[in-house]
Amino acid sequence: MKITMFVLGITSIISLVGCTTEADTISENLSKSADSFEVQRRVVFFNGITDKYLLTVEGLCALNTDSGKKLTVTCKVGNDQYKKHYLGLSDNVSYFVEQTDAKYEDAYHYKVLFRPEEIIPDIDLQTSK
Repeated sequence: MKITMFVLGITSIISLVGCTTEADTISENLSKSADSFEVQRRVVFFNGITDKYLLTVEGLCALNTDSGKKLTVTCKVGNDQYKKHYLGLSDNVSYFVEQTDAKYEDAYHYKVLFRPEEIIPDIDLQTSK
């Protein structure tokens, strides 16, 4: 009986893992592309009470939310040049993100992005003359 329950449980988990839709795959690929500064975005902060825009950030930007109260927007502004903005959120200040350009993503293409600077530490090499 225990073996039957174990096999049934493993089968259920495997079947649930394979239940990704094409939309899920495209969404994941777009998110990875955006985090790699390949997608043009517009991030707009607005006051929910007055309906006024407070700030707009546009460009090749990646987003990161920390605990729901702070948003970090990092934008690529040149070759190996980036600007980072920290924005606080409150009860009446919110934001929305718009992808301004269409991007081709293949639903059958799987992406894995390695960041060598995260895997291999920055080493300063000094040699004698």
